[in-house]
Amino acid sequence: MNMTEDEQLAQIKDWWQRNGKPLLMGVVLALVLVLGWQAWRNHQQQQAHEASMLYQELLTKVLSGTDLDLAEIARLGNTLKEQHGGTHYAQFGALFLAKVAVESGDLDEAASTLDALVKEPAGPTIEELARQRLAAVLAAQGKTEEGLKLLDGQAPTAYQASREELKGDLLVQLGRLDDAHAAYVKAKAALSEEAAVGGLQLKLDDLARGEA
Repeated sequence: MNMTEDEQLAQIKDWWQRNGKPLLMGVVLALVLVLGWQAWRNHQQQQAHEASMLYQELLTKVLSGTDLDLAEIARLGNTLKEQHGGTHYAQFGALFLAKVAVESGDLDEAASTLDALVKEPAGPTIEELARQRLAAVLAAQGKTEEGLKLLDGQAPTAYQASREELKGDLLVQLGRLDDAHAAYVKAKAALSEEAAVGGLQLKLDDLARGEA
């Protein structure tokens, strides 16, 4: 049926009354979501950039050689922790802070920093690095058995050799030479033939000669 212009206008008004406002609200909501997502991504990118710059500055300070500015290194590390805590940048920075603490003779501080990383790592690589370094620090504190417990279980493939070698070192400290030999053999098996020729082989040879 043909409708007059007034009838068509009335039909359009009726449709708008029923559907216009929900449609408009949907469009507005979609715009808000898109703009919010873009703002969040921009914020994340800015935060990542700032964390990267702080980490690079920390790395430069740590690797600068002698006469380390420990106060500045601590400041950068703490800034990373406070402003970007939980990120890979902050946690790799914490690994460097622990290294500096060890070199400064502050084993308690190093152990505390590494323990926090083991408990709440940003990823498996950081967890394993922190675990192995904490085990070594505990051994240096005379807590070799405690350090050895951290090395139980299976390490990620890329770190199997270093974990087994460290386990062997700690077992030697405890006088458990047969267990140490078994750990060194596992470490050697996890390495390529070329890589297994160095210090690890010397440790095996020392055990064979009874010099460990």
